[in-house]
Amino acid sequence: MTSATETKTLPRLKQKYRSEVVAALQEQYKYGNPMQVPGLVKVVVNMGVGEAARDAKLIDGAVRDLTTITGQKPLVRRATKSIAQFKLREGMPIGAKVTLRNDRMWEFLDRLLSIALPRIRDFRGLDGKKLDGHGNYTFGLTEQSVFHEIDQDRIDRTRGMDITVVTTAKTDDEGRALLKLLGFPFKEN
Repeated sequence: MTSATETKTLPRLKQKYRSEVVAALQEQYKYGNPMQVPGLVKVVVNMGVGEAARDAKLIDGAVRDLTTITGQKPLVRRATKSIAQFKLREGMPIGAKVTLRNDRMWEFLDRLLSIALPRIRDFRGLDGKKLDGHGNYTFGLTEQSVFHEIDQDRIDRTRGMDITVVTTAKTDDEGRALLKLLGFPFKEN
């Protein structure tokens, strides 16, 4: 039997954000109010499956992998237009995406930064110049096997994915500082 006042543990990265990152950013950018400090809004994980136009069963593997990695059922994205050169009809499934918020977002980022990125072969860091002008950061992974949740023996084919981290930062410098303090391994240029 659980009590009504059951304490919920904060994700590790969220705890770090509240205890260390907010204070460091407030000191660095001289914010008058702690609510002005940039934070994370959501993380969007997108997996495009272009070959699904020819073989509809491929989308099932992408959905299974994304569900395993994120712990949330993905939304199957469908083509909005028909394109004859790609043998694509309107309404065909061409990808899957998941939008993570709150604790699931923090847990996913923690696993990404502490487990998945260090498992990439010849990893030299993420490119810190790829922010979009509003403090949001998008990067790609070439294969899903860097996540420890994926069983290496059950992979039917390697699939890449794009990961977008949406922040409340106003500028790229603020967004980069936030992500760097959270532990994103940016290349030193």
